[in-house]
Amino acid sequence: MAVVVAIDAGTSGVRSLAVDENLEILASSYRELPQYFPAPGLVEHDAAEIWGLVEATLVELHAKLAGRTHTVAAIGITNQRETAVSWNRSTGKPCHRAIVWQDRRTARRCAELNTKGLLGLVRERTGLVLDPYFTATKWAWMLEQGGVEHDRFLALGTVDDWICWNLTGGANGGAHVTDPSNASRTLCYDIGLHSWSEELCETFRVPIGALGEVRPSACRYGIVAPGVAGDLFNGVPVSGIAGDQQAALFGHCCHLPGETKVTYGTGSFVLMNIGEQLPRPSEGILTTVAWDLGDRTPGKSAFNYALEGAIFSSGATIQWLRDGLGLINSAAEVGPLAAEIPDNQGVFLVPAFAGLGSPWWDAEARGTIVGISRGTGRAHLARAAVEAIAYQCRDVLEAMGEAAGKSASDLRADGGAAAMNMLLQFQADQCGVPVTRPSTTEVTALGAAMLAGLTEGVWGSLSQLRALSSGGDVFAPNSRRGRADADHDAWKAALARARHFEHVLDAGADT
Repeated sequence: MAVVVAIDAGTSGVRSLAVDENLEILASSYRELPQYFPAPGLVEHDAAEIWGLVEATLVELHAKLAGRTHTVAAIGITNQRETAVSWNRSTGKPCHRAIVWQDRRTARRCAELNTKGLLGLVRERTGLVLDPYFTATKWAWMLEQGGVEHDRFLALGTVDDWICWNLTGGANGGAHVTDPSNASRTLCYDIGLHSWSEELCETFRVPIGALGEVRPSACRYGIVAPGVAGDLFNGVPVSGIAGDQQAALFGHCCHLPGETKVTYGTGSFVLMNIGEQLPRPSEGILTTVAWDLGDRTPGKSAFNYALEGAIFSSGATIQWLRDGLGLINSAAEVGPLAAEIPDNQGVFLVPAFAGLGSPWWDAEARGTIVGISRGTGRAHLARAAVEAIAYQCRDVLEAMGEAAGKSASDLRADGGAAAMNMLLQFQADQCGVPVTRPSTTEVTALGAAMLAGLTEGVWGSLSQLRALSSGGDVFAPNSRRGRADADHDAWKAALARARHFEHVLDAGADT
């Protein structure tokens, strides 16, 4: 039996899992990843810890597979995307803590570039916006303020690149590579020309020679080197890479234009497949590379684009209820607690802890709670947090529908919060479309496994993958649109209170 292993290196933790030829998950291993907050607005990871967790989960996964008659045919990688990593290719050691996609330390630099009129260039070439969310200004900060030395051994990459480099040998010949879905999130990759841009690298002061080679999402990057994960996967090809949101889109088998998914993770991310044609930039919505299948789709375009809406705080909001306020002991408690009351009774939470992403892109927004009274309790805050996830997703879908010229006909949901029936029903009611939860919520890892398996011939076509991916729970929208729209209008009023809040505070300090 052929088995494909997927490594999912996310923001909150690292998971390795194995799937068989029928896309059934055979075993899984997970480790939580520590996050570091050296100052307000700053979020970091230790890249060495990320790699250590990859090895640990692979070793445990191998033990769980013991006794099965199987051959590991390939390994796929998916990852938190815009997080910036730097390392020395001679020593194999990170040069600085990884700067996480949530980090806001380069907000002023992005504002300066915007003032210089560079937003048009960025939108045209990358499909993105000038925001500290993306990688380029993080790399530049490492070099200019973080003490990272630019020499011939410097490697700049994203988390997928770091993992692949270590898997395939590290300082002893590891492959310094990435794929277009990750490269397209850096602000240094021209999504029309499908290559790193010298002009963009110069604009952001990123040395292009330190960046990895961009290869298709489905291709053989190298093989697992001796000494990795206790020599348990020696010689296994590393054959698929995609950023976590694109991997989830692929895992949902959203292969056709118009098919849309939402992943409820640390943040929420809505992606719509728009096919092979690169559209003009759209206000509030990003254009990104979905994947490049190389020669895996004979007679069809292998390069697909997607529209994307990025919501910065979803699961992170639930974590804040647990760790910041102590309202719950575990994330699993939030759904039942929120369901204790029939509605939010006028309480709204805008979780702009790291600013607002799509479709607002307001780095100055700050978290806000409105409508509280003496009767407000734990359940109200829990419900407001859950509803905020759905409201933000509706905002993105509406902007995306305007950009694409048509609305999504359904929505496919995954991620940890997708386990909450209350959330998915509320999401369906807000968006007015059915929301489908697949039989497995590990869709991101599944997408990475699919890409790797396609490369190595475990599956022969996209249609075969679609046939194997079926079933799940469907949440139909309530027909009472008036109530849903009224609630959304109240949400938008709360949102207006949260926007530009940091600017207001700064103005007050000046007086």
